[in-house]
Amino acid sequence: MTAESLHLSATELLTSWKPPTDADSALREAMLAFLGSAPRGCLREHAPGHITASAIVLSHDRREVLLTLHPRVGRWIQLGGHCEPGDDTVADAALREAVEESGIPDLTPVPGLYGAQAHPITCSLGVPTRHLDLLFEVIAPPGAVPVRSSESTDLRWWPVDGLPPGADVALKA
Repeated sequence: MTAESLHLSATELLTSWKPPTDADSALREAMLAFLGSAPRGCLREHAPGHITASAIVLSHDRREVLLTLHPRVGRWIQLGGHCEPGDDTVADAALREAVEESGIPDLTPVPGLYGAQAHPITCSLGVPTRHLDLLFEVIAPPGAVPVRSSESTDLRWWPVDGLPPGADVALKA
């Protein structure tokens, strides 16, 4: 991994993404402006904010989504986290996080950017920051059984039309 390869991948993903709403277009432009001013903005060390990688893990038939009850956030959210050494691209980081946090080895990423979100958070840096989250769609194999990692309070499949109260997940309609 290099800061440059992650930065390039984030920029290319956002540039080629066709946002579905005006709000998503505004977020896309803000993220591109951020990247234009922050060459190391994909690394957690960039305290004012950094690009993070998330996976919307769907069942093979796309009827369920795998969510984690995040201990720090206190809500049901998609899997994901920081870019790490060894991740050449933000998509690689999202897939790595999905495998680590789900315990499901044979996940299949869908090419391209699924969406984007921004979250104020106090992450592992221990100071308030902002996660500029790039979302990727990932499909689980039939019969996939998730195994909760130490990064989760709970982990389970939810019907895409029956998410738990307070869930913060950007599912496409």
